Amino acid sequence: MTDRDPDESELDAVRDALAEAADTAGDAGPADTADGGRDGVFLVTHADDASAVLRDVGSGQVHTLSSNPGVAEGEAIEGVVAPDPPMNVSWQLVEVEERREIAVEESEEPPTQHSIDLAADQPVGELTRTERAGTGEIHVISVPENDTERAVADVLDDADTSRTRAARLGVNRVEIRSAPGVVVVRYMP
Repeated sequence: MTDRDPDESELDAVRDALAEAADTAGDAGPADTADGGRDGVFLVTHADDASAVLRDVGSGQVHTLSSNPGVAEGEAIEGVVAPDPPMNVSWQLVEVEERREIAVEESEEPPTQHSIDLAADQPVGELTRTERAGTGEIHVISVPENDTERAVADVLDDADTSRTRAARLGVNRVEIRSAPGVVVVRYMP
């Protein structure tokens, strides 16, 4: 016997659906350059005055930079990292093709009727992905009605996962909308 809240298993299903969405889509990873560098899209997961940590959004590989070239946590960087000689254990950001901040925020706007209808047609813990008009994607997640706020908090607390998905999709903003029993994560330009 455990002391687990019965709704906890439903929230576990929601977390699993979010993790699955984060792990799918995207390319096979960066290409190697002639000098051992890696070309790709990277999410800045940590940055301070002395160094930064980049995670490739396609492969998940983590690159610790030996210095911070002016990047900030939460940015998506399309560019090239190369190993630092002679040991090749740390990296340098040697080329930046594009750089953008990815905001993750909760909206006061309710989900659209289409999103509410999608959520009503799926069991708790399920996620449905739909294309957004224009650029982006919408994830509709059915959650226990009394745990909607906690599910939104989980999405906000795991902003790196949402930013990784946004970087893969080439968008700049992640907006979370909710209503009792439904959480909608909108990936938008």
